[in-house]
Amino acid sequence: MNILFIMYDQLRFDYLSCAGHPHLETPNFDRVAARGVRFTNAYVQSPICGASRMCFYTGRYASSHGAQWNGFPLRVGEQTLGDHLRRAGMDCWLIGKTHMKADAEGMARLGLTPDSLIGARQAECGFDVWIRDDGLWAEGPEGFYDEKRSPYNEYLKDRGYDGENPWADYANAGISEDQIASGWMFRNADRAANVREEDSETPWLTSRTIDFIDQAKGPWCAHVSYIKPHWPYIVPAPYHALYGANQVPPARRAAVEREDPHPVYGAYMENRIARAFQREEVREKVIPAYMGLIKQCDDQLGRLLDHLEATGQMEETMIVLTSDHGDYLGDHWLGEKDLFHEPSVKIPLIIADPRPEAEATRGTTCEALVESIDLAATFVEAAGAPVPDHIIEGRSLLPWLRGESPAWRDFVISEYDYSASPQAEKLGLAPRDARLFMVYDGRYKLMHAEGGFRPMLFDLEKDPDEFHDVAKGSDHGAEIDRLYGLLAQWGRRLSQRVTRSDDQIRAQRGASLRRGILPFLWDGSEVPEELTERYRGPARQRHTEG
Repeated sequence: MNILFIMYDQLRFDYLSCAGHPHLETPNFDRVAARGVRFTNAYVQSPICGASRMCFYTGRYASSHGAQWNGFPLRVGEQTLGDHLRRAGMDCWLIGKTHMKADAEGMARLGLTPDSLIGARQAECGFDVWIRDDGLWAEGPEGFYDEKRSPYNEYLKDRGYDGENPWADYANAGISEDQIASGWMFRNADRAANVREEDSETPWLTSRTIDFIDQAKGPWCAHVSYIKPHWPYIVPAPYHALYGANQVPPARRAAVEREDPHPVYGAYMENRIARAFQREEVREKVIPAYMGLIKQCDDQLGRLLDHLEATGQMEETMIVLTSDHGDYLGDHWLGEKDLFHEPSVKIPLIIADPRPEAEATRGTTCEALVESIDLAATFVEAAGAPVPDHIIEGRSLLPWLRGESPAWRDFVISEYDYSASPQAEKLGLAPRDARLFMVYDGRYKLMHAEGGFRPMLFDLEKDPDEFHDVAKGSDHGAEIDRLYGLLAQWGRRLSQRVTRSDDQIRAQRGASLRRGILPFLWDGSEVPEELTERYRGPARQRHTEG
């Protein structure tokens, strides 16, 4: 069996028709959901691109792998999907974005060069690369944001788009009269990107994926990682005009959220991103474009599904659809992601397993508390290998796909290291104190902030919109203490003993006795005779007598 692991960047869990969106029709997402299971309580282990992706790729929590912010390198030696799947006989390929930065210092220390096979995999998050393009080819006074070569820019040049950076001039820009109308400016979000639709980013990556599928020899795992619907929010025709301001839902926010807010939350509500999304004119421009980007993603998913069916590969391919985090879009007075409200930390997750064992669950939903790190364990088990649970901290979802009811977790965790953000500086925090933790048990959600701050607490049963921070009062002390107990339980997990499994340790017990290490004996009668056999018998020579 092959695995098609598709990730859409910054796709909200509720912006799919199968998840109940009132205006956005996504028939191809729905098509996969009809073939599999839609997990309705899936959460990322960090609500920011780089850290979240490293959790997906390692199957480990952010504080376990350490790459907790965009641009923080994943340390050399951290095992990833590629390592685990290759041992199981499955290739592991990247097509698109990873947002991973190589640990260049660690590679140099170990003498690993990027042009070696091991070095290349270390530099690419463990993947073999079919094509990598992280998507943001921004350029400022000090040069490009991303210094790597852009395969997408080279494609645009080959297609006749001029300039050094056609991504910025065409794919990420419309036209206003005769001027470039950059997608970086929200006021241009309703303009059509000045790129032929078939040449835009999402169809381009879909075509590269089809190229891969047509030449691949299985079994393979292909991580197809789209940059969209992540900002900049601009989309080519006809998608730019499919939705209008009348289809923008009211922002889910309340005045009470701004009354004596938690200091960290207050700092985020005051940043530039939040202030932009607090303006209705921004939301009325951006959200229709965001919906258009999702609609284009859905249409391109249809291309992939049709190709799998046409080539007879649908019945031998597990399909996984998910996102690295959500998008506030003005909810809770915020934009982007970063904190732990549902629009940010909860993600879509749909898995369609073609095997007969999954027949009974097709077209169903599962409410179990799922973590993004569960996918690594799922893929390893799907490849036919035992999950190395001393390394991978997630749990396989295959039992849920088979209709079983496994013993399962009672809470989920997410972490956020915001030490590199302006908010940390505004709050006067040392880098090591600018850390947040979420623990959620399916009803109560606690946010703990290092640095001496009080917690935040939401009761999602009574307050599903998460407007009322009940930690401000004195009525929920027992729940706060209980959730802190769960956080402490998680904090005591075994996360760094990755070179020895439990089975290896069990096999190691007593092994030294059978190899002649016999300390603390009086006369040898304490152990079986076979263990002392090498140390008994007549002396053959005397070396201490004259």
